[in-house]
Amino acid sequence: MNLMEQMMTQTYSLKDRDVLTWLDFTQSDVSKLLALAQDVKENPYSNILSGKTLGMIFEKSSTRTRVSFEVGMVQLGGHATYLNTRDIQVGRGETIADTAKVLSGYVDAIMYRTSSHEKLQDLAENASIPVINGLCDKYHPCQALADIFTILELKGRLSGVKVVYIGDGNNVSHSLMIICAMMGMDITIVTPEGYEPDETIFNKSQAIAAEHQGAVKWSHDPETSVKEADVIYTDVWASMGQEEEAGERLTAFKAYQVNESLLSKAKEDVSFLHCLPAHREEEVTAEVIDGPHSAVFQQAENRLHVQKAILLSVIHG
Repeated sequence: MNLMEQMMTQTYSLKDRDVLTWLDFTQSDVSKLLALAQDVKENPYSNILSGKTLGMIFEKSSTRTRVSFEVGMVQLGGHATYLNTRDIQVGRGETIADTAKVLSGYVDAIMYRTSSHEKLQDLAENASIPVINGLCDKYHPCQALADIFTILELKGRLSGVKVVYIGDGNNVSHSLMIICAMMGMDITIVTPEGYEPDETIFNKSQAIAAEHQGAVKWSHDPETSVKEADVIYTDVWASMGQEEEAGERLTAFKAYQVNESLLSKAKEDVSFLHCLPAHREEEVTAEVIDGPHSAVFQQAENRLHVQKAILLSVIHG
């Protein structure tokens, strides 16, 4: 009996829970999701969510988030409906609370991709169904789960794996350091001055790491930080909504490009990750992202599998 079949006969601990940030979960929760993700990757098609619908609200455009959630629901026998904020009443002044209550009567879960964690919390507080964070300004939990699932596949373990994230201390870095801390990993966030991760989230991550024999550090020095690294990870220097800062950021991040010279200072079998989309010759060279150390497309595919695990867990239970 595989894990999906087991779910048909027993209660799963994440049923009806919101997935807004990994700060709300335990190492055991994440381990169950990783095991389930492995199972659905090996057994992708099922009717376990037959008759179920996921409402997907997008304030920001997306490739991976939209397609992976939509395909994931179809592969599980369910349906996903796309809701752009320009096309629904929340974009014309209807409150988030009213939208949450209305959608709770139509769909079985909501995925929300938004520019504001406060909006996400407002939606979750007023919805009677699970809400999944598809990205907000503070966190990107689905991406982080895909990241460590990929690392587990690449390295065969999580505990003690050394991850170095180089770039902006943004939502991706926040979720990554939380989940790495929770799984007993060693993560260093490397940024230029003025672009460090949120101090409160960083301190919470350090406290979690102390409970799980992990380590969370930050640095302004990429070359020293990548020594003995198992994984080097980067993201775009200017995310959506930061276009006006692009020129300033290009200057600030110039010394933080992931290239062959930097990669050579890490372990010989170092893996390169990027959440995509990537700007070649800015945060990473084509030689690295398209080279033998890169696992970015495996990582992108794994968004599908981990999100299916989340959907199964919170909708079916």
